[in-house]
Amino acid sequence: MAPVKADVSKNPSAPKKKQQAKSKIPLAQRRKARTLIVQALYQWHISKSAPLDIEAQFHEQNGGKIDWEYFSEVFLEIPKQQEILDKHIGPVLDRELTSLDPVERALLYLGTFELANRIDIPYRVVINECVELAKTFGATDGHKYINGVLDKLAKTLRPLELAAK
Repeated sequence: MAPVKADVSKNPSAPKKKQQAKSKIPLAQRRKARTLIVQALYQWHISKSAPLDIEAQFHEQNGGKIDWEYFSEVFLEIPKQQEILDKHIGPVLDRELTSLDPVERALLYLGTFELANRIDIPYRVVINECVELAKTFGATDGHKYINGVLDKLAKTLRPLELAAK
């Protein structure tokens, strides 16, 4: 008896795999945007340059597929909302926000902004992305600190999402 070959064209999982492959492109572009946001926030903290000038510089110096719309939206809003973000972050820190390394501060601003303003992004994604960026740019164990602070913030900024899990 000859083996029966499955008809691949009728495989219901085949279209899902194609959809998943297509969805990775925007995720990679968003990840690159977050990387640039952290770098731009770092530059903003260090140089005290105007955010619009930094944004223009980053657009000029970085090519490739990047979610520029997201970069501009988030990077330009964080300085405008700095006082609000500080009020969210301050109570969950074990030290003054100003005593944090500029990389940690940039990561916490990004994570707090996303938790507070981008409810379309699951809190676990926000935390994971910031932790991965901390591993790339931060101090040796900085990612653990970022994880702990953002986890505490998720409890106050995303209580309904946490209750639903």
